[in-house]
Amino acid sequence: MTSEVFNANPTIVATAAPTARRRAAHSLWLSDDEDSDIYDSDDEPEPIDADEIFDLIRSISDPEHRSMTLEQLAVVSAPQITVAPSRILIEFTPTVPHCGMSTLIGLSIRVRLLRALPTRFKVDIRVKPGSHQSEHAVNKQLNDKERVAAALENPSLVEVLETCLQGAGRRGL
Repeated sequence: MTSEVFNANPTIVATAAPTARRRAAHSLWLSDDEDSDIYDSDDEPEPIDADEIFDLIRSISDPEHRSMTLEQLAVVSAPQITVAPSRILIEFTPTVPHCGMSTLIGLSIRVRLLRALPTRFKVDIRVKPGSHQSEHAVNKQLNDKERVAAALENPSLVEVLETCLQGAGRRGL
């Protein structure tokens, strides 16, 4: 990887408090008079919302400014996430229009979601329209399975991704 700095002085935003996970059907603690059958028999998957997706990706480290998260740099935010029953769309905003790390940021988001989400979700990751000078090329790379698979076979690239994802388990911290 090159040590070229694309944005030497990024704008840092205050981060929001972690979102509370919503309990859809049942409480963790059942009182004595509640029905003891806590398992649903219909086997419907639990829905996921944009806040939960945001919690998964907000603490990914920026590849260029490793001490800062994507949330702190306003690269990702909950309003940029759209969740449908089996599809998730994430738009991210690079810190500068010529950001050379955009593909790596998108790949970090994709790997984090591949590891955390059930396979029933189709995930689309895009650069926010108008925020990058090579928007079409970046979007094509991020959503092409063969290109993503080839990138994940590159040991140097995987090492950088793992560094970016080290803090991703902090979930909103």
